[in-house]
Amino acid sequence: MATTLQFALPSIAGRRRRPDSRSINRPVRCAADRQALFNRIAPVYDNLNDLFSLGRHRVWKRMTVSWSGVKEGDTVLDVCCGSGDLAFLLSEKVGITGKLRFEGVIAMKFDQTDSYLTEALCLELVEFWQDLRVIALDFSREQLQIAASRQSERSKACYKNIEWIEGDAVELPFSKSSFDAATIGYGLRNIVDRRKAMEEMYKVLKPGSKVSILDFNKSTSSLNSSIQDWMIDYIVVPIASGYGLANEYHYLKNSIKEYLTGNELEKLAGEVGFSEAKFYEIGAGFMGNLVATR
Repeated sequence: MATTLQFALPSIAGRRRRPDSRSINRPVRCAADRQALFNRIAPVYDNLNDLFSLGRHRVWKRMTVSWSGVKEGDTVLDVCCGSGDLAFLLSEKVGITGKLRFEGVIAMKFDQTDSYLTEALCLELVEFWQDLRVIALDFSREQLQIAASRQSERSKACYKNIEWIEGDAVELPFSKSSFDAATIGYGLRNIVDRRKAMEEMYKVLKPGSKVSILDFNKSTSSLNSSIQDWMIDYIVVPIASGYGLANEYHYLKNSIKEYLTGNELEKLAGEVGFSEAKFYEIGAGFMGNLVATR
């Protein structure tokens, strides 16, 4: 059985704190750098997303969920879930009958009881929990804490069926062919080993299911690229500097330049085994969404 780190997420409802203003003094390269960056920006991440996109990111995220093909009762996964936007949208589609493979919790319970539970009983518990939740995974504990706080403030029954898990996109703690649909929002670009992440997505998806991946578009148009650079330099970074996060958002421009074009993303998906991949430019060409079918 796979093992998954689970932890109790403390409530931070009603508490607002200014992010750490310490700058990054070296390039953001390794996974640990990126994890630290997202922990730092977590307290203002949602507010800045609304500000920079004028709220349009909510429309793009709904498109991402629609392209995933998720339907009521599905088993769904949101990787690099951040503060939970896509997970909440997925839960609305899945409904209260959505499913989650909860092997990690059962495995830990088995270990912590000194083998008191039999293997057969563990299997029964897995089946019992299988009809309960949507799973959302991220490597930033700060982001997960905020996601859990947002969940506690919402009243829809389907929102209570989301389970937040701290984990790594390049080492997903789930069995093969576990999920009917999956999403990644503004996450693949920030993963150092993107090929490995795509291989992991392919592994955990059921045959015929889709992953829908939203991110900034690395445009092949020199005009779009120039406008995108100007917006980051003269709008995004100056606003972020007011929150003490100028260097953190300087990283955005380099991360887009180091990302893959739509054609390159389609090629990568095919190379790891996806039967079909289609990239869509959205948001006037500044955003993009890859839809890959297992």
